[in-house]
Amino acid sequence: MPDAEPASLSPLDRLLAERACERLIAAFVRELDFGDPAAVADLCTADGVWEWPGGDRGVEGREALRAYFGARPADRLSRRVSTNVLVTLLSPTTASATSYFTTYRVDGHDGGMASPRAPVRVGQHYEDTDTFRRVDGRWALATRTVFLAFAGPTERLAPADRLAPAERAVPPGRP
Repeated sequence: MPDAEPASLSPLDRLLAERACERLIAAFVRELDFGDPAAVADLCTADGVWEWPGGDRGVEGREALRAYFGARPADRLSRRVSTNVLVTLLSPTTASATSYFTTYRVDGHDGGMASPRAPVRVGQHYEDTDTFRRVDGRWALATRTVFLAFAGPTERLAPADRLAPAERAVPPGRP
């Protein structure tokens, strides 16, 4: 999809808008993996929507989003790799984006390093369904609709799945 070049924006304003939208995608992932999952709602418009048609899930509105993402299991360990972010500016106050995610996730984590696992989601993407609106001078996510190419269940760790401290250390010279 070619970029819509709003004539009313300077190249610098366009670049700043695109970067603000890219940062929202990165902040979304960071809050889920390292922060407060409920804080994802603060990145969204008041009427923001997150949906997953393949999983028959849809959440609308900031408070509903806060409750949904805040209900994430406390013992979940996840890391998401976000790539191929392409923002398309549609107007001075609206944009859309495509991005891809690979998600590594386990439940039952109680600290320390977990042994390596295959990702539970590969090819997860938001195809021009990440939409953004500039509201009161700041960019916010208006919609996110996730599509999955590959998916599996989230594994629950058993105590034996955690690496012992000696196994975590990598001797000098070894990869």
